[in-house]
Amino acid sequence: MKPVVISGSGLYTPPHSISNDELVDSFNRYVDNYNQQHQSAISAGEMQALEHSSSDFIVKASGIQNRYVMEKSGILDPDFMAPRLSERSDEQPSLLCDMAVAAAQQALTNSANLAADIDLVIIACSNLQRAYPAIAIEVQAALGCQGYGYDINVACSSATFGIGAAADAIRAGTARRALVINPEVCSGHLDFRDRDCHFIFGDVATSVVVEAEDDCRSNSAFRILGSKFATRFSNNIRNNFGFLNRTHPETRDARDKLFVQQGRKVFKELLPMVTNTISAHLDENQLSATDFKRLWLHQANLTMNRFAAKKLLGRDPLASEMPIVLDQYANTSSAGSIIAFHLHQQDMKTSEKGLLCSFGAGYSVGSLILEKS
Repeated sequence: MKPVVISGSGLYTPPHSISNDELVDSFNRYVDNYNQQHQSAISAGEMQALEHSSSDFIVKASGIQNRYVMEKSGILDPDFMAPRLSERSDEQPSLLCDMAVAAAQQALTNSANLAADIDLVIIACSNLQRAYPAIAIEVQAALGCQGYGYDINVACSSATFGIGAAADAIRAGTARRALVINPEVCSGHLDFRDRDCHFIFGDVATSVVVEAEDDCRSNSAFRILGSKFATRFSNNIRNNFGFLNRTHPETRDARDKLFVQQGRKVFKELLPMVTNTISAHLDENQLSATDFKRLWLHQANLTMNRFAAKKLLGRDPLASEMPIVLDQYANTSSAGSIIAFHLHQQDMKTSEKGLLCSFGAGYSVGSLILEKS
């Protein structure tokens, strides 16, 4: 098959950061207000009092210490506890478009390409802000790219699935160069009033350029040696928000219209699927985990990553082998493994290999074997 490479990557980091201490202070003020307002019902046993959160609890549960967001004040307002993002007119670029363009421009520069060189744009993310027109077509117009574009959503695996789709299009001759972009406004679908998950997500945008190796002008590219994808239906990570909610106003604003997960079930069910998929992928390519210098894993939870890496390697991973960015960026859904790749690839030498892997809601797993070319 025609060799295909990732020839450049880009990262857009939002302007605002929120530390665990800031988030906990806001959450605990909300809890105090809630418990005071419902004191009589709580005392009568009709309602349960809410528990405080803590920075120590967050770090122990996830490894997260900080997150970046597109808007901060609304999240930290105990009377609102959501990002305050102004609705834009149809004549203005959408929020996702602005984020995507910023990440894409950096990827274009790093790949030694211009927007006019791109003839496929894929927006691959969990949190599309509208149904249509496709964000990808809006970004295509904003950048001045040629060809065509479309959106895909495979939740946290969207980026790897998008890279696979772009590589297939290039091999098939339906595209020459592609931008795969992952703009994630995860703060918009997170319930900051829920102690079990109020700390999980952050906002970000990442991007990669995918092209035929023969066309590559970059001096730092990664050959895609193989890809493997797997999905299996599960309700354990779910968000029921959608346009049909208006048809049943009684539950339109119910808790399930934001991110909901059953964390213990996810850990128990998803991780075996992840390690089995990766192991099968390595076997198909006659490789073992020890052949890889770097594991760029999905950045959702530190314990999950350590477990998966240890299962693959047969030992605890070194910090240099499995870079972690979720401590500062939190869970950024589809973008997490791409952040790790973008920030931790510069020391890779020719012929050294890395594994780019995503996993999450669906369930879904995406595995890409990369080699420095």
